[in-house]
Amino acid sequence: MSGGIAAYKACHLVRDLKEAGDDVRVVPTPSALNFVGAATFEALSGHPVSTTVFDAVDEVQHVRVGQEADAVVIAPATADVMARLVAGRADDLLTATVLVAQCPVIVVPAMHTEMWWNPATQANVRTLRERGVIVLEPAHGRLTGRDTGPGRLPEPDQIAELTRAVLDGADLTPDWAGRRVLITAGGTQENLDPVRFLGNRSSGRQGFALAEIAAHRGAQVTIVAGATDDLPTPSGATVEKVTSAREMAEVVGRLAPEMDVIIMAAAVADFRPVSQADAKMKKGHDDAALQLLELVENPDILATTVQQRREGLVPAETTIVGFAAETGDGQTSALEYAQAKLTRKGCDLLMANEVGEGRVFGQTRNSGWLLTADGAVTEVPDGSKHVVAAAILSAVDDLRN
Repeated sequence: MSGGIAAYKACHLVRDLKEAGDDVRVVPTPSALNFVGAATFEALSGHPVSTTVFDAVDEVQHVRVGQEADAVVIAPATADVMARLVAGRADDLLTATVLVAQCPVIVVPAMHTEMWWNPATQANVRTLRERGVIVLEPAHGRLTGRDTGPGRLPEPDQIAELTRAVLDGADLTPDWAGRRVLITAGGTQENLDPVRFLGNRSSGRQGFALAEIAAHRGAQVTIVAGATDDLPTPSGATVEKVTSAREMAEVVGRLAPEMDVIIMAAAVADFRPVSQADAKMKKGHDDAALQLLELVENPDILATTVQQRREGLVPAETTIVGFAAETGDGQTSALEYAQAKLTRKGCDLLMANEVGEGRVFGQTRNSGWLLTADGAVTEVPDGSKHVVAAAILSAVDDLRN
């Protein structure tokens, strides 16, 4: 960690990683300890904390820690520490450790917006990425004072999830720069009355994980989000909130013609009530509307987008990815239902999940199959939703290449 006001969030990051079973060493710069003291990090990590190579000289700390680490995560990373990394400085334990490290180095910037956009900082970011260092996009939000903008440190759980994804093989190479990506996420809600709605168990986690991986790979990401359990906005992405399937269809229809990749990860309600009551429907009042709901089909957003591409309203080069949340029955498996859906929808790639009580929806992990229009089926093994997101984006790369 380096010396920025966001250093207090590093306490939560250390705890998150430790609770997942990781062995964490905290290596602060001297200025970082002006914000959070060494004793705090020694208590949280269970290891002594030092800022200089002249402590425990017999252990040659920077060499030992650098060689043994599976990952180095610098959070927060100030403009100053990034400049020193670019220059190859080794004037404290942190920079000396990074020079030795052979593992993934993940830099998580945090600074005021003006500092982030300064040409010197942007040049340093490009240089670090060219050298294989993973530099994450900062979050957009409230900064130290009253100002807001890009430069906020992502939430600790976001950093921890991305770190685990990198260790599990997720590709964060920033090669999607300039690519425009639209992702739908979360469940839609169809109102019955001012109190009740028809919905589903989707949390939006998979869609947000896709957005996070795509944004850190350099894409310009827009999320059209239904109900998403108040998930933090992925760094570098923008969000348009909707409630119903028709609202989502309208926003997707407006944005789709501008996109290079469209990923429909939302759990869109298939049906909606024919009418919505103006007041709460009461039980015990012989209200037939509560006993018998008349439903009508919602627009099929995925099929409509594919049709728009056929008609030239969406560019022919746009890659369209669908999702299928299926359950099997006595005659047909979840995979077979997904294969039939791919044929009906006509998208380029389909991520199929077998869902159910306590499976996929609302969970932090996912698994399933990736299906392509030529009939190929690739199993996606159980992993975090960030790892699954990385696998989906890699499959998109294969298609576009």
